[in-house]
Amino acid sequence: MDQTLAGRTALVTGSTSGIGLGIATLFAAAGARVMLNGLGSADAIAAARARVAEASCGAEPPLSQADLSTGAGVRAMCDDARAALGRVDILVNNAGIQFTSPVVDFPEDKWDLILAINLSSAFHATKALLPGMLAHGWGRVLNIASAHGLVASPFKAAYVAAKHGIVGLTKTVALEVAQSQVTCNAICPGFVRTPLAEVQVARLAEQHGVNEEVALRDHLLAKQPSKRWVEVEEVARMALYLCGPGSGAVNGAALSIDGGWVAA
Repeated sequence: MDQTLAGRTALVTGSTSGIGLGIATLFAAAGARVMLNGLGSADAIAAARARVAEASCGAEPPLSQADLSTGAGVRAMCDDARAALGRVDILVNNAGIQFTSPVVDFPEDKWDLILAINLSSAFHATKALLPGMLAHGWGRVLNIASAHGLVASPFKAAYVAAKHGIVGLTKTVALEVAQSQVTCNAICPGFVRTPLAEVQVARLAEQHGVNEEVALRDHLLAKQPSKRWVEVEEVARMALYLCGPGSGAVNGAALSIDGGWVAA
């Protein structure tokens, strides 16, 4: 069994599905004690906890369902993580939501909510947990950004702004911890195969009157030169590298995993 993260503890936000669950599962399989965070139906959450437990061959992981749209909620989650894990060595800021609209019609409440969850929650969690990492002498802050943290697309003003902000936050934290054994990096995925993303393919197929294969290749993945999904496991394995041995010199990076999107 891979023990890359043996003895480490990790809090992964937005980890009851999608990319976050993939990261939490791989970290657990690599020996870390993991705390999950996220929302969903009781059945979906039970399945996520069981999946992580199976990967670790251990008990079901602790779970926080804190409201990440407020600083108080994020701080409560961090308190719960410290109580459950003893300390937090690895923080993965993954939680995020999306809404699309032209800027002139963009609902202000949606803007505020996306910025709160996609950007401010990472700030609050990092602020809460970074002192413990520095005091312990080791830590990893990993922010899941997006190709939209490096380039823009229309109709995604709040998401693009938040993800660009995440990249900026990553660089700032990295500079502040540069002479310690703590690092802060961002992963910038393109379109990742998740249940929520796959729903978009069917919608696009209906909208454009084409089959789902064409909708995926020519519409959803129009900017992704590989013309294939990025797989959750590919993102998780990049995260594992950044939190494992031999990664200490990687700091302040915004690493693309997007099938060539930002290279074009």
